[in-house]
Parts: sequence; structure tokens; C-alpha cells
Amino acid sequence: MRDRIIKILNEIRPEFDFGTNSDFIGQGMLDSFDIVNLVVALDNEFSISIDGMDILPENFSDIEKIENLLKKKGVS
Repeated sequence: MRDRIIKILNEIRPEFDFGTNSDFIGQGMLDSFDIVNLVVALDNEFSISIDGMDILPENFSDIEKIENLLKKKGVS
């Protein structure tokens, strides 16, 4: 799952190394528009639907938090 998430992040913002960084929001690697694109890409990649209530910056600030959100949606 981790590699698939990193691939999506790299497609959205190829100028950053998401594999070694954390706090994507705080470091300015992702903005609100990028999060919307990320949600759409995750929905498509993992055949899920991320609820609006879960679209919070803290759920997308690093790989582990994105993985936790996907696990909450039933992705293993």
C-alpha cells in the first residue's frame, strides 16, 4: 500500500520526495488543491470513497496517516 500511495503523491507533486519526508502539509508539499486531487486518486486507486468528514489536513500529513485512513476504509 505504501508504494502505491507514494506513487500517487509523486504524480501529484513530482518535485518532492514523499518517501523520506513527513508533515507534507507543514512543509508546504501539499496544499488544499493537492489534497482534493489526492482524495480523488486514492478513491480511484483503492476503489473506496473517502467521506467529506475525513478530508482533514491531519489525515494527509504523512504516509502513515494516509495508510491509517485507507485502513479505516477497509483497504488492507
